[in-house]
Amino acid sequence: MTLRIVVLDAGTFYGHPSFQKSLQDLGDLEIYESTQESLVKERISNAAIVVTNKVVLDEELIKNANILKLVCVTATGMNNIDLLAAKEKGIIVKNAKGYSTDSVAQTTFAMAFQLTMNLARHYQYVQSDYHNNQFFTHLLPSFSELNGKTWGIIGLGAIGKKVAEIALAFGCKVIYHSPSGQNLNTNYKHLPLTDLLSQSDYISIHTPLNKHTNNLLTYNNLNLCKSTCILINVARGGIIEEEGLRQVIDEGLIAGVATDVYSVEPILKENPLLSVKNKERLLLTPHIAWGSLEARQKLMDITRQNIVDYLKSGG
Repeated sequence: MTLRIVVLDAGTFYGHPSFQKSLQDLGDLEIYESTQESLVKERISNAAIVVTNKVVLDEELIKNANILKLVCVTATGMNNIDLLAAKEKGIIVKNAKGYSTDSVAQTTFAMAFQLTMNLARHYQYVQSDYHNNQFFTHLLPSFSELNGKTWGIIGLGAIGKKVAEIALAFGCKVIYHSPSGQNLNTNYKHLPLTDLLSQSDYISIHTPLNKHTNNLLTYNNLNLCKSTCILINVARGGIIEEEGLRQVIDEGLIAGVATDVYSVEPILKENPLLSVKNKERLLLTPHIAWGSLEARQKLMDITRQNIVDYLKSGG
């Protein structure tokens, strides 16, 4: 009997050319670009395998999915799946580890360079006033080098380690903080969060959103950062309390902030970050760090292999 495979939110891959091709020989494939909450129950009712990126499968949905055997999450985080309910019902849940390491690390440094170099403002100057300059150069706003700076990493998993390697190549001193206090790495100095915040010239976040990290950074500890510090969040929006982040930006307590993630996505119109006054200190992107073409291909390959492994096991 051919298994029915339902993909709930294929649109999150923006039409990656290999998506359908990678799965179509594995079962009776049904692909939806997106799935509203009200339609999830119906669409998974006859599915043995469900593929989802961000669509939530809560306890009630899982309990009523009588045919469901495997859930493939096309992401690293599995917070949109009720894992306990799935375990109790014997449903296997597989995620995709490691697919976005290079893409997220690259985005981290792209953000760091943009805020450090103020390239957008230099571009605007060339377009407007450079032809009136009496010198060959114009060095305002000024910029610094990464060499000799301290790069603080919150969450030293695969992505955090990649960022550490790159930071070292630029001559940075690397320190880190583990919110869970587990899996400590002896290659770099581990510090309490308050010490990392106060000592770092750059801080990048690469940790899951969980009980250890929800609202980990608030106004009360963000104001410990150096006024020259640049903060980068390419992990999850809920790790930073956004109103507190707006405050430290507008009070000039931090030099620059880049965030690719938000507490609610897509971003809400009332998100405090959209009303920041010191906009030159803020760089916002729409959750793109994970999504290079190469990363999406790896994600498809891992998802396919998760299904193949399940089928080989006799599922």
